[in-house]
Amino acid sequence: MSSNQKGGKQKGWKSFVAGAVAGAVEGTVNYPFEFAKTRLQLVDKSSKMTRNPLVLMYRVVKAEGLGALYVGCPAFVIGNTAKAGVRFLGFDTIKKMLADEDGKLSGPRGVVAGMGAGLLETLLAVTPAESIKTAKIDDRQSAHPKYGHGGTMRLIHDLGIRGLYKGLVPVALRQGANQAVRLGTYSKIKGVIQQASNTPPDKPLSSALTFIVGAFSGAVTVYTTMPIDTVKTRMQSLEASKKYTSTINCFVRIFKDEGLLAFWKGATPRLGRLFFGGGIVFTIYEKMMTTLA
Repeated sequence: MSSNQKGGKQKGWKSFVAGAVAGAVEGTVNYPFEFAKTRLQLVDKSSKMTRNPLVLMYRVVKAEGLGALYVGCPAFVIGNTAKAGVRFLGFDTIKKMLADEDGKLSGPRGVVAGMGAGLLETLLAVTPAESIKTAKIDDRQSAHPKYGHGGTMRLIHDLGIRGLYKGLVPVALRQGANQAVRLGTYSKIKGVIQQASNTPPDKPLSSALTFIVGAFSGAVTVYTTMPIDTVKTRMQSLEASKKYTSTINCFVRIFKDEGLLAFWKGATPRLGRLFFGGGIVFTIYEKMMTTLA
């Protein structure tokens, strides 16, 4: 085996480990934002429930306790850990294939690498974890919850393989779009900063710059991909099969019944999660890569 092949394999496992650690930390820290976003996306137009995510979180804690904000969290964090590991491994691998002789990645190629990483994480980690998280949050707000504490395994059994991969198409659309925008934006801005400061492409930015660029990439991602995220959540709700016949039908129904702005339900808590989450993920990832090196 050549030294380049060995280096590629070593870089691969480092990318996976660094991404997994970053995903675990970000998922745990920011889960209340994810909870609020999902609740707001599931709420019916006629519901009197508050649309303010902070008020929503306060009322949930007051009525059900702090633990209620973490319903579905274990499955989400496990999925977030796996997806971040797969995402960065996939992105680094595809990026290496598309980079020019100087190791630089053009804007369009960065988008392609991000999209490939997003589709890969969709199949291997995101869809099952999102299905469990959404179903548990949806179940918790029903009059007679079926899957309370310790009910995750029963939920998985009831969903089955087909249920765990319910919403695969919108999840794939969301993750592909998310990472195309997020990783593409991060890679492009990082490249511009490195070029302006004559920094080699393989050298990370400072922690402060990494956090700022990662946070900005997360904010851009929220508003460009929110409609897909809303459809994904609706398609993974427990009543989805009774309401929607397909992903396209879900898009049309939301638009006709609730209007265009309904696609941006939950944008504020998702912004909170991806803004801080983007900063956290990229900062920890770059630090872990430096440590592992």
